[in-house]
Order: sequence, then structure tokens, then C-alpha cells
Amino acid sequence: MAVVHDALEHRQGDDPHETIMVVDDPALLERLYSAQDRIIAGVETHLPGWIATEATRILDAWGRLDPMDYRVAITSAQDLGRSVTVRVVGELHTLFALDVGDQRATPVQIVRSAYREPTDLLAALGIPGVVRDAFDERVEPADIYGLSPQSLADFGDFELGPALAVWGIAKSRLLRARLNPAE
Repeated sequence: MAVVHDALEHRQGDDPHETIMVVDDPALLERLYSAQDRIIAGVETHLPGWIATEATRILDAWGRLDPMDYRVAITSAQDLGRSVTVRVVGELHTLFALDVGDQRATPVQIVRSAYREPTDLLAALGIPGVVRDAFDERVEPADIYGLSPQSLADFGDFELGPALAVWGIAKSRLLRARLNPAE
């Protein structure tokens, strides 16, 4: 038997044993980064057109704008598509720049926020909201036109859904490995 003097036990300073560090698995990091790059590229490519298409869908369904206002609204929706994409991609870059343990949102949450600006445009034109599913109304009450994408695959790029899954799995495996380094 021996007595081990420990600085922390005697409240004399930092615990020298606390410096054990877990190193992230490089293969998991590569999968995570690759998925992040794929998500950003897909959003940059598809979100501008998607916003314009969805706004046009609402304008056409309502069908009460005079032709001149309709053309201005379509042009505005196209411009919004580009500016919203800049905002959303910037927020994705900010999210992905954080350590996985510090990320408090998902890429889908960020992308789903793309409804805000076209909603403001349509509301300013006096277009009434659409009838939506009760669940969607509870989840996103401000999305009165149902413009929020349900998934990244809504953009028509069916590789974005799997990229999101790879991102989520890689993130969860990294976090789990940090919590249980012996596994």
C-alpha cells in the first residue's frame, strides 16, 4: 500500500491526470468533411432555383396578380433565391466551422429557414397563406405558404439526403467516441 499525493485531492491545483486527450478518428472526420462539402455544394446549386420555383408555384396558384406585378414578383423571387442562398450557405459554413460537440443545429434546420424571405415577399404582395398540415403548422407556424423544404432531397438532388445521413452518422460516431474512448 502506498499513499498517492494528488494536487486535486488536496485542492492545491489542477489535476495532472485530467490531460488525457481523445484524438478524433481521421476516417470519420474525412466522411464528415466530405458530407459537409456535398451539402454546401448542393445547397449552392439548387436553393436559388428552388426558392424561385416555390414562390412561382404560390403566385400561380393564387393567380390574382396583374401581369406586370407578376413579372416583378417573379424577378424578385429569383433575386431572393440568390440572396437567401448566400445567407443559408454562410450559416452552413458557420455551423460546420464549429467543433461537432459545439454544433447546436443541423444543416436541415438551417436550410429550412430559407422560407423566411420569400414568405415576406409573398405577404407583401397580399397573397393569403395556404392550407397546411396541422403538424407543419405546429413545427413552423411562420411558414404560412409551406415553402420550407422537408428534406434536402426536396431540391431534386437525391444525393443530398444520403449526404445528410453520412454527416449525422459521422458526427454521432465522433461524439460517441469522445464520450467512450475505450470502445
